[in-house]
Amino acid sequence: MGKASRDKRDIYYRKAKEEGWRARSAFKLLQIDEEFNIFEGVKRVVDLCAAPGSWSQVLSRKLYLPSKQSPVSKDGEVPLIVAIDLQPMAPIEGVIQVQGDITNARTAEVVIRHFDGCKADLVVCDGAPDVTGLHDMDEFVQSQLILAGLTIVTHILRPGGKFIAKIFRGKDTSLLYCQLKLFFPVVTFAKPKSSRNSSIEAFAVCENYSPPEGFNPKDLHRLLEMVGSPSGGDDLDCSSGWLEGPNKVYIPFLACGDLSGYDSDRSYPLPKVADGTYQSLDPVQPPIAPPYKRALEMKKASSHGIRDLEKLSLDA
Repeated sequence: MGKASRDKRDIYYRKAKEEGWRARSAFKLLQIDEEFNIFEGVKRVVDLCAAPGSWSQVLSRKLYLPSKQSPVSKDGEVPLIVAIDLQPMAPIEGVIQVQGDITNARTAEVVIRHFDGCKADLVVCDGAPDVTGLHDMDEFVQSQLILAGLTIVTHILRPGGKFIAKIFRGKDTSLLYCQLKLFFPVVTFAKPKSSRNSSIEAFAVCENYSPPEGFNPKDLHRLLEMVGSPSGGDDLDCSSGWLEGPNKVYIPFLACGDLSGYDSDRSYPLPKVADGTYQSLDPVQPPIAPPYKRALEMKKASSHGIRDLEKLSLDA
């Protein structure tokens, strides 16, 4: 599909390029903030699974740049933003990059050091696995990614802080909701206007981080398993079946963003220009080291008749 065709089919893809965002997902975080005011009072924030950096851009524009440009702001009052990902990404003003694994305890230690021993006010995560199209499989893998994010959250988020994470809605959504409620009294699943209706994607907005009394982060997985097996049996398979019938959990679900604004599932005509020819813009910042780079090199080599593909360098 050509760029112009996608510009017409996906209004948020086109608007992202016009407004300088690296990806259309920037609008999702902006619309979540419109509804939940998640940036109020935030001085330290962590962006998990940050690459290619659209959510880090939002954090920079909404938190760092306004504070830096304020005539009354002092150096020590400028918000600190730490972005974490296994993949490198191009620099963003005011964003400290940490290339690391969110499931590694050392990554949490690095974040705390950047915050001078303090903890974060807000943690956001727009990470997702490579989807298969098998919704049950995708939902399960995504829920495991969220729980991996929750692992680092228990180390770096201050009491009263907020956690925003992408989820995939499915048959075990109730279980994930109950697991998050162990640590956050207020949990809402939100669907931004810029997220397509055809997508099972939504976002968990978790507020007022309050870990159980006496909580030890080493006990996290045991607590999460107990939510799925309330009888306390040994078969801790984290099943959500018991959350049906008389135990059914009703999850707060909220659409956010200007409901009279652009529809992410609708096609819009391209804007008219003076000479009558619309020029599609290039992406703001292509990934600098995407995981699919090797596959692209092999495809290009194959089309040129190169047989010895093993000699290709990822750094080429």
